Amino acid sequence: MTNNAGTLLRIPLEWYRQMRDTAPVFYDPRMGIWQVFRYDDALHVLTDPATYSSEPVAGSRQPRQPSILGMDEPRHHRLRAIVARAFTPRSVAELAPRITEITAGLLDAVQPRGEMDVIQDLAYPLPITVIAELLGVPPGERDTFRTWSTRLVSGPRNTTRAGQEQAEITRALRYYLAQKLEEHRNAPREDLMSRLLAAEVDGEKLSEEELLDFCQLLLIAGYETTANLIGNALVCFEDHPEAVEELRHNPELMSSAVEEILRCYPSVSGAARLTTMATMLGGQAIDKQQALIIHIASANYDERQFPDPDHFLIRRDPNRHLTFGAGIHFCLGAPLARLEATIALRMLLERFQQIKRIPGAPVRAIQTFFTFGVEQFPVTFKAGK
Repeated sequence: MTNNAGTLLRIPLEWYRQMRDTAPVFYDPRMGIWQVFRYDDALHVLTDPATYSSEPVAGSRQPRQPSILGMDEPRHHRLRAIVARAFTPRSVAELAPRITEITAGLLDAVQPRGEMDVIQDLAYPLPITVIAELLGVPPGERDTFRTWSTRLVSGPRNTTRAGQEQAEITRALRYYLAQKLEEHRNAPREDLMSRLLAAEVDGEKLSEEELLDFCQLLLIAGYETTANLIGNALVCFEDHPEAVEELRHNPELMSSAVEEILRCYPSVSGAARLTTMATMLGGQAIDKQQALIIHIASANYDERQFPDPDHFLIRRDPNRHLTFGAGIHFCLGAPLARLEATIALRMLLERFQQIKRIPGAPVRAIQTFFTFGVEQFPVTFKAGK
């Protein structure tokens, strides 16, 4: 199945191919940033934090990243160890019945209409509801929580007013989270926020700032990544109707299909690093304190790693894509994103037939160096098997 990436999401496959072949590690003088295009080079950068730092240096072009995303060792290991104890694979697996219940409710709400916006009616509300419940946000406060989340993950617009608005939302969100943390200290519950407050390694717990950073990171990263993954899946299904039919007959292949969606339509399309020392990469000499952009989307199409990379193959195995990163910063929420997408997409195909994008309906892409998705995806469908 040939990958038609580009019809809606405009993945520059030909440009990536040219750069991998002719300038796999390229310095862009206009941006003052090195760009990395091949899989092996990308993997090397992601798995060598001693040379390629996630912590920005004052005055550098690398933006600050929240919580553990912007930390190097040994602080990163200490914090991640604490977080991991509260966010274990077992804890994630136990969420499957609740994810199924939330998805069923969302599909019940749209079924009488025979149409839905996959993003607004499923891809956004599913992960935000899961995260809100994980953090112990009461049902009556989730609409406000979702509004803040949506505004934050929509990305900054290039206006002073927009920047001020996002700063105000961030302050409001952190004040709200601080209140919730205090409530959980006084009355611990069976949720992630309480587990984060209780977790410790060698007798050390998270500081208030670290707790706020992680809760905000969980909200933004977990919400946006999963929402984009589900939305990108529907774009993919439109491009590959034959894959949809195969999944209807073999629903057990959905987990494998999710991995191929992540490879071909990566919800996280890039990563940033900063060199801590002079080094060589892809035959290029790079000085100390140089910013790099790793083009994960390009690495995921590298023919040196993936046979027939331009073909969408839901049975692809192995499928070592880099959408969730690699090394010490491999996405902690990857199991949750995979579980939510697998359950939601399987149920969508089980319950609805003839899912078709509404002709002429607006589908605006979200494309930056780091994120990749669509803001709307209106479809019609017929209920029943």
